[in-house]
Amino acid sequence: MSIAAYALSLFACLLTAASYPAFAHEVRDVLAINANWTFQHGGTPGERLAADPSGWQGVNLPHTYNAVDGDDGSGYYRGPAWYYKTVSLPAASEFTRTFIEFDGAAVVTDLWVNGAHVGQHKGGYARFRFDLTPYLRAGENQLLVRTDNSASLQVAPLGGDFTIYGGIYRPVRLIRTHDIHFDMLDYGSSGIEIRQTEVSAQQAKLAYRVRVANDGRVDRAVRVRARLKDGRKTVLSLETSLTVPVGTVAVADLAGELIAPHLWNGVIDPHLYQSEVTVEDNARSRLDSATIATGLRSIVISPDQGVLLNGRPYNVHGVNIHQTMLPGRGPAVTDANIDSDFHALEDLGVTGLRFAHYQHPQRDYDLADDKGILVWTEVPFVAKASPDTGFESNLQDQLRELVRQNRNHPSVFVWGLGNEIYSVDADSARLLDGLQALAHKEDPDRPTTYANCCAPIDGPQASHTDTVGSNVYYGWYDGQFDDLGPWLDANHVKRPATPEAVSEYGAGGSPYHQADPPSRPQPGSYWHPEQYQGLYHERAWAQIAQKPWLWASFIWCGFDFPSDGRNEGDHAGINDKGLITYDRRTRKDAYFWYKANWTTQPMLYITSRRAVTRHTADVAVKVYGNVDKARLRLNGRDLGEKTLGNHMAIWNVHLTTGKNTLSVEGGTTTDTVTWGLMPE
Repeated sequence: MSIAAYALSLFACLLTAASYPAFAHEVRDVLAINANWTFQHGGTPGERLAADPSGWQGVNLPHTYNAVDGDDGSGYYRGPAWYYKTVSLPAASEFTRTFIEFDGAAVVTDLWVNGAHVGQHKGGYARFRFDLTPYLRAGENQLLVRTDNSASLQVAPLGGDFTIYGGIYRPVRLIRTHDIHFDMLDYGSSGIEIRQTEVSAQQAKLAYRVRVANDGRVDRAVRVRARLKDGRKTVLSLETSLTVPVGTVAVADLAGELIAPHLWNGVIDPHLYQSEVTVEDNARSRLDSATIATGLRSIVISPDQGVLLNGRPYNVHGVNIHQTMLPGRGPAVTDANIDSDFHALEDLGVTGLRFAHYQHPQRDYDLADDKGILVWTEVPFVAKASPDTGFESNLQDQLRELVRQNRNHPSVFVWGLGNEIYSVDADSARLLDGLQALAHKEDPDRPTTYANCCAPIDGPQASHTDTVGSNVYYGWYDGQFDDLGPWLDANHVKRPATPEAVSEYGAGGSPYHQADPPSRPQPGSYWHPEQYQGLYHERAWAQIAQKPWLWASFIWCGFDFPSDGRNEGDHAGINDKGLITYDRRTRKDAYFWYKANWTTQPMLYITSRRAVTRHTADVAVKVYGNVDKARLRLNGRDLGEKTLGNHMAIWNVHLTTGKNTLSVEGGTTTDTVTWGLMPE
């Protein structure tokens, strides 16, 4: 092996060791190519400029050209941009094929290598690959990428309450393989499908479908092996022989049964096996291999009992999240940023997440597997439908990518086919019917769902999928707090045989806006007091928690996020319905309301803690918690103990002019705030 090839191989080993262990390859060279790109805005022909890229900006990936204007509320650039990089490759290597893998680039991506157009990908959120082998040469190679986030009637999404960032905003790598390898061009998937059926504490039937490609010059006889491992112990071993004609992809099917499996049981016990899949030559030398995290579980969604996980009722509650986005970075974030978000969600006590409104980065799914969080994930069919035939084709391709890249994740339990499509017409009906049929063809084992809004639960728009969710905001956009429960009951009467969820509910809230007690704000106004958001969620959750037939409920939303068309709350361009602020610095009062309801580690939290300047002496001090009783003190003076009925207690307190320190204690947990009362 040459020094250059050895360096590539060493880098691949380091990359694999540093990545999340839910999916890894052992018989490939993997070279991250995220550093030292140059970038230019605009529609100028980049093919010509690449010959003299002076004046281009140096950037590293991941990168978005909407990092600033995507959340400032002033409108953001939607159009083309160019990325350019030179990559050096060794003259000789044991690997014969080279692919480029984009984890995500938005929205339409074109690639040129050494001046030749390699291909185009339409869709901003899925992983995709191109085969670079015919275009590469030993030594230096020029890569030129054009991304374009312009609106197009042929590419989903056409609308939606979120910024559609442009650029190569997720990592990119070169992958070098042997002539025989798992299918690299199967819609960005691993080329391996693991299907589980008849899963119980007694047994689990497993079927592996492995797509093997032969890019060599002769037909090849190979062996495909699948080993299910529990730690270092192999608990199931399968193998089969396969002949792969030259220039084709052949499919190996392996099936077996595991006795007394250790089940993946949500947040209670998210046990993961590892599936080691290899393809070998007749000398038993490995030609390609993969390790895939495998959780064994059964999930049934019942219209009367909600989710049955491994045969038992399981309460799915959580939040909607967009992919991790941060000020000044947009979605061009690190794995550590994503991990931090999931730590906050785990601390909140979620058992489920809705990945809105598109495919998320693979690390999101890997973390959900590892933490036992059930996931609703969906295609970006949002707000609008297009009659263009290209739109239907693109939407179906994005569904194929979503399913094939994520069907091996035990956390994924429903496929979302659409969200708030406002026009109830023939185009939207045709598209939803087509997605429904395709979803069941691609994955016969998971149900589909749709997030319905602004149309009857028994109307045509909500009747294409196996289950349905409702986006409902009583007490925020319309109606009153207490309208929610009766409305849900009426829906259940209308469709008793259809499993129903609450896919969205929520209210805006700014930690910079304090009003204690608050009056009801106008949703489109500047003033979104944090206290009103807390009241909203207190009343909403009290009603949702009394509906055990709901198969899930998801708050809108976990984190504030960019939506450049909005001009409300304390910051234009931001949707502020999150339980946590966009910059991740503040967990709002409502976050702790749910933590009190969803977690068991003892906690107490004094609300309105940011209302530090008071003008009224008589105040109601509200405390959230999950302990039985709590005692409040003011400047050390005992104000008595109260029972936390429904995870809340309220003390009527008279403040004195100047500094007022309030402390609450219950069992082993305490909390403290300091308010100042202004003199009259």
